[in-house]
Amino acid sequence: MHTRAQAQPHAVLGDGVRGPAGMAWIPGGEFLMGSDAKMAQANERPAHKVRIHGYWMDQHDVTNAEFRKFVEATGYVTTAEKPPDWETLKVQLPPGTPRPADSALVPGAMVFVGTDQAVPLDDYSAWWRYVPGANWRHPTGPDSSIDGKDLHPVVQVSYEDAQAYAKWAGKRLPTEAEWEFAARGGLEQADYAWGNEFAPGGKQMANVWQGQQSQPFPVLSPKGAGAIGTSPVGTFPPNAYGLVDMTGNAWQWVADWYRADEFRQEAANGGAIDNPHGPATSWDPADPGVPVDAPKRVTRGGSFLCNEDYCLSYRPSARRGTDPYNSMSHLGFRLVMDQQAWERVHAERERGGVQTDIRADTVRAGSGKAGNVY
Repeated sequence: MHTRAQAQPHAVLGDGVRGPAGMAWIPGGEFLMGSDAKMAQANERPAHKVRIHGYWMDQHDVTNAEFRKFVEATGYVTTAEKPPDWETLKVQLPPGTPRPADSALVPGAMVFVGTDQAVPLDDYSAWWRYVPGANWRHPTGPDSSIDGKDLHPVVQVSYEDAQAYAKWAGKRLPTEAEWEFAARGGLEQADYAWGNEFAPGGKQMANVWQGQQSQPFPVLSPKGAGAIGTSPVGTFPPNAYGLVDMTGNAWQWVADWYRADEFRQEAANGGAIDNPHGPATSWDPADPGVPVDAPKRVTRGGSFLCNEDYCLSYRPSARRGTDPYNSMSHLGFRLVMDQQAWERVHAERERGGVQTDIRADTVRAGSGKAGNVY
């Protein structure tokens, strides 16, 4: 499909007076969501008309420093820091799977460990492990640290963790449609968030595997120890709305339940769909060993692991379904705020009575577990 620019967008950034600081105004409008391009997967098809309203969006993923402030203010305990809860775990497993011993249900999270040689790309267990002690403070295990990485996106956070942070911050997760509209930056049906060329003029435009790693995915170079992972937010150029890292660096949670056939259902309605909020239930037949109706939320944007040989998910239309209780070393989030919500916050600040935090005892800590990875 031919790429065309929409009405020449330009960055409108909030300054705390004319908009929330650290957020960019996304004007909304009508666009073609999804893709019929050669690279598009079945769950991205077909491209269909969607109309969304304007909103503010974080210029970058929530960072380690920002998430730390939330934890310090509320005492929140993330999913990965708690023992896995069998009730939320078993719905992601084949019916009849026996409950593991309590000794096996230890706090931890999924970590990319890579391989030392080329392997078939049909079994992600070859390069992912559930690592006890991995969490947002220790993204790859108890011996790792985020010291010196305040400006990196926080990872190892579940959907539940992202929702808790959003409530504290007075914001919300974007819908899938809002996320894609913003990621496209006014370029309708472009292959990438910046256009149709992966590295225009030889310039790397996102933190993804190719161009960053010397070995084919998922092989880690012995000379590149410590090189694989997130980069500071804003390392790569922003799009026309002033948003950085909409693709690459870290996957991002969005609000919608995930259905692999959602775009086909939306397109069948005909005409432009106004401000969609996604399906009421999940459905994913493409995850081996997981029930097709297991709960999953949409994740968007790809990460530092995405590559041309495996997932090609550093594209605005690429989408995955992820267990909402799953925490992973390449998954974070960013938030949005409606204009009406900003106006209320600003008015309260003007009166000197704003309260943007929530009390620690109103934040419910999530339950940890392992689940699907990409």
